[in-house]
Amino acid sequence: MNILKVFALLSGLLLTACATLSPDYEEPTVTLNSFRALPSEGMAPSFEIGLRILNPNAQALDLQGIVYTISLNGYELVKGVGKDFPAIEGYSESDVKLTASANLLAGMRLVHNMMQSNDGAFEYEFKAKLDLGGLYPSIKIRETGNINLDGSTGPQ
Repeated sequence: MNILKVFALLSGLLLTACATLSPDYEEPTVTLNSFRALPSEGMAPSFEIGLRILNPNAQALDLQGIVYTISLNGYELVKGVGKDFPAIEGYSESDVKLTASANLLAGMRLVHNMMQSNDGAFEYEFKAKLDLGGLYPSIKIRETGNINLDGSTGPQ
């Protein structure tokens, strides 16, 4: 019975500490700002992905890691992880660069699918999860849109 009381007391203190840790915390904004092909050393093409992260809080943002995927027409072409990023100071923004290689099998399925259809349009999706470490929740972002071979693009 004493163990239950101690557990309840500690749980209450922990919840109170978490609630008062940062009551004015605002979720940082993350946008995809670049995507370019890199010189390849093998058969799989490599890419550099640029993210802009805006920290609207007074405390520094200590980014522990990022997990991300890029899909075209539902085919997950690029999936990767990154870590060891510099802290983003309070009330500032910073660019983060990620590198990744393409999934060749998914790419071949996409090309086969493109040859079967003649619409000339792609649906893209970029998903990322940013791990802030500590007591802060992870940030999940998702950007989708269309790319047409005629050059027009647009978010969904």
